Amino acid sequence: PIKMKKLKNFLKIYEIWIFLLLAPLSSAIFVYGFQMHLIPGRLYIHGRVFLLLFLLIGLVKITRGNSGVKDIFNPMAKWKIPFKWYLFAFFFASSIAFISLCLKAIYLGGDFSVISLNFSVVTTLGFIFNMILFAFVGEVVWVSFAVRQLSKVINPFYASQIVGLVWGLWWIPMVMLNVGVVEDLPIVALLINMMGAAGMCTIVYAQTKSGVCVWMLQIMLNTSILVFPVSPRASMPSYWTFSIVYFLVMLGFMYYYNTVKKNQMMKITSNPN
Repeated sequence: PIKMKKLKNFLKIYEIWIFLLLAPLSSAIFVYGFQMHLIPGRLYIHGRVFLLLFLLIGLVKITRGNSGVKDIFNPMAKWKIPFKWYLFAFFFASSIAFISLCLKAIYLGGDFSVISLNFSVVTTLGFIFNMILFAFVGEVVWVSFAVRQLSKVINPFYASQIVGLVWGLWWIPMVMLNVGVVEDLPIVALLINMMGAAGMCTIVYAQTKSGVCVWMLQIMLNTSILVFPVSPRASMPSYWTFSIVYFLVMLGFMYYYNTVKKNQMMKITSNPN
């Protein structure tokens, strides 16, 4: 019993760091199991996501009990926020995609024919369901838990970038396998993209305390990469441009809210309710 108590105290003290270590490790093990045919193919798409969620729930259940698990999901209960933030979440990623393609067109000498939309990739109900589900788990795991907890011990900006980096590391085994992800993702550009995404999620959450709004932001990020020709499959240079522009714009927002708004970002750790 004494050893178990010490173990529980250790897990509680280092909860966030333990999770950030186990998340990419569990992804690597899961993908390896799939490659070795130890995990059925039909479980691969959803299993990798639920494994991450159950890992978090199990860890928090041990460290903080049912109240801790409930706290992870609390931000999803807040949806009554100024409507401008829903508009922002809905249009932000598509605006970045449009800007990125405009920059590419200017670089190519004014060839704006590169700006075209393809909605065929998001017409099946199964695909849409997966995007919504994955964005939900991403919000709960990486923002409602990881960014909020890490922001208790370090600056929210640095917290968001550490989480974004780990988020990218979690994807890397799947990217290397090249199954169930956007095909041929360059790893460095992916990491930049995820650090930008984590930063923007942190900004939106800090200003709204709404997991629903962050959820929408992530759904639209995933959708915009596919609808606009900025995925690696459509154009590798476009994906690099999109990832870098998204990251740089995130830095601009971080500067605005941290400097101009006088540390409003520090409110991220407060309870959404």
